Amino acid sequence: MEEKSPKTLHPIITEKHLQFGKKVREFAEKELAPHADEWEEKEEFPSSIFPRLAELGFLGLRFPKKYAGQNLDFMYSIIFSEELAHSTMGGVTTAVSVQNEMVAPPVFKFGTEQQRQRFLVAMNRGLKIGALGVTEPKAGSDVAAIQTNARKDGNSWVINGEKIFITNGYRADFILVVARTSEQKGYKGISLFLVESNAPGFTRRKLHKVTTVCSDAAHLHFDNCQVPAENMIGDEGKGFYHIMWELQGERIAGAANAVGRAQVAFEAALKYAQQREQFGHPLAHFQVIQHKLADMATEIEVTRQFVYYVAWLFENGVYPVKEISMAKLMSSQVANSVADEALQIHGGHGLLMDSPAQRYWRDCRLSRIGGGTDEIQKEIIARSIIPKAKE
Repeated sequence: MEEKSPKTLHPIITEKHLQFGKKVREFAEKELAPHADEWEEKEEFPSSIFPRLAELGFLGLRFPKKYAGQNLDFMYSIIFSEELAHSTMGGVTTAVSVQNEMVAPPVFKFGTEQQRQRFLVAMNRGLKIGALGVTEPKAGSDVAAIQTNARKDGNSWVINGEKIFITNGYRADFILVVARTSEQKGYKGISLFLVESNAPGFTRRKLHKVTTVCSDAAHLHFDNCQVPAENMIGDEGKGFYHIMWELQGERIAGAANAVGRAQVAFEAALKYAQQREQFGHPLAHFQVIQHKLADMATEIEVTRQFVYYVAWLFENGVYPVKEISMAKLMSSQVANSVADEALQIHGGHGLLMDSPAQRYWRDCRLSRIGGGTDEIQKEIIARSIIPKAKE
């Protein structure tokens, strides 16, 4: 009787998912990873990766074929986010995740047919790159505190304000911008706009960061930026609800990517421990290293299975906000812990800039900040489990 592995008997992940994941990993290892040092040094990867991803069927995973999508379930997005980490560059996975999981879903769900044909189809074919403009110098996770505003002027909207830390922002063909369209405070009166890079009054500058170096991040400025009225997406004043819905899918995909980054760091540490000799033996022969690797493998696998479960809930119509935040928090912390141990196992070699170990260590750090910090996830979880005091 042929012995089956746990993966072939998985209640959520099917054989088709596994084959898809294998295809993604092979692409990442063969076509992306060999360029890691070059692209990291340039602080940029070529935009030609996007049409290549489309050619392989890796863009628009969850969207109908009429929009150049692949018409697949959400688990494919999770597997893709996880396996793309084998590019060994967090910058590539972050940039592509923004395209697939942060910009495209709101355009599909809330956009008009014209907007879908013009923006979504182009994104899914790799012909347009999108970015999401939420964070501002004085408003990050607190979306309701944004100050960028838009006022109606005839057949246009005029936007003023700024956004910061925007992934893909420097190279993007358009930005999905969150702006305030009324004087109401808090979450009311916020709307979404598709701002194209050639819009009058729009400028941007590239930011330099310590993590995910090869993906561009930008500081965006809107100085009486004119946007056609038809570029508003969704309902006026409902932008907060539209964008908060999108954040949940983004956070699950981000959790899967954190698992992938942890896996890559673990595999590098395991390989190094088997090759590096000290006192006449490979590091992997020492119990202290064996136990480190055992802990790392355990943390990764437990986290992976929880992320799969939460993604399965989301795919099946549940809106598990608490569990999504738990997955995001746990995966981010595990990725950082594993990457740190991987660096420790590499010793001095891991500190050299030509070592992938230091890159995994730096890139994993983004997970605890981007897409909602650890502290924000804990706030969401706490509000879900602690009963409100009766007034």
